[in-house]
Amino acid sequence: MSGERTDGQWWLATLGRTVVWARLRVREAGTAEIFDSDGNTLAYDSEDTARAALMDAEFVAFDGLDADDALARGFSLDEVQPPRADSDEALRPLMFRDLGKNA
Repeated sequence: MSGERTDGQWWLATLGRTVVWARLRVREAGTAEIFDSDGNTLAYDSEDTARAALMDAEFVAFDGLDADDALARGFSLDEVQPPRADSDEALRPLMFRDLGKNA
């Protein structure tokens, strides 16, 4: 990978015991894009607009979760970390994570 920062900010939503990821990136021009769980890159005119779209879809910022927030969504913070891959193509199949049944 080059020196370009490619991680962005991770957001998640939960459907039962499945975690659905989305990545928000802010561009130098102030525009933003979301890489969604379907592998699409959606463009927005600003970071605020992109954040509003994520919140409307019931996503929350991963870095804003505490242990109680995670438990309310059905998982512990120890179970979940944002997906990592060398490219968006490799990242796409990692955007859904089935946590299995509760112990």
